[in-house]
Amino acid sequence: MIMEKLEIKGVSKSFDGKKIIDDISLSLGQGEIVSLLGVSGGGKTTLFNIISGLTQPDCGKVYLNGEDITGTSGKISYMMQKDLLLPYRTVIDNVALPLLLKGEKKKPAREKASLLFGDFGLEGTQKKYPAQLSGGMKQRAALLRTYLFSKDVALLDEPFSALDTLTKASVHRWYLDVMEKIKLSTFFITHDIDEAILLSDRIYLLSGTPGRITDEIIIEQPRPRPDDFNLTEEFLGYKKRILNSL
Repeated sequence: MIMEKLEIKGVSKSFDGKKIIDDISLSLGQGEIVSLLGVSGGGKTTLFNIISGLTQPDCGKVYLNGEDITGTSGKISYMMQKDLLLPYRTVIDNVALPLLLKGEKKKPAREKASLLFGDFGLEGTQKKYPAQLSGGMKQRAALLRTYLFSKDVALLDEPFSALDTLTKASVHRWYLDVMEKIKLSTFFITHDIDEAILLSDRIYLLSGTPGRITDEIIIEQPRPRPDDFNLTEEFLGYKKRILNSL
């Protein structure tokens, strides 16, 4: 049985009198990768802002390990679409930033962050600057920084959307390998149906105006999945179900 790390119960939010999301309830278990899939403007980012504590819901609650954290920021790490690496800082100083913000001294923060560079495929980049990294490597650095902010739960808002198809496929394989090692419980926003199926243990579909959860899809094929999983009848079955629901 998977222990629930994060629970969202009955969350709704309106802006300027227009309801954006309505009565959203979902959960994230220990070590799970769960995707939130839906069309643009459906309220996914609004929901993530509420989960991360950046926005207060009109009603509903957010629980982390059973604790009510509704409206409280700093409990859950949040990685936006852009890597947001600081161009004037080296990669190691970018990655170690969450540790510095928590009050650690620069040298031990660098040493602690550097220990994970190998696991994240970043060994040898510590003294480089973001401009010297490829798009895929920047995303790896941003994900490591996100992990160091909170090793409990992470929200990833379309982190791979800017990558080209071949780079994205390579980063997907790397990402799943890393998730197996670090067991980070992850909520993942995406518009990419294939990406959601390939990466997720479960997928929530968010659709309608206001946005509501209309389906929950459990991907039965365990991780790590075979390289040709996206060519199987099982994969196509999931894709047809999603297309019919959105």
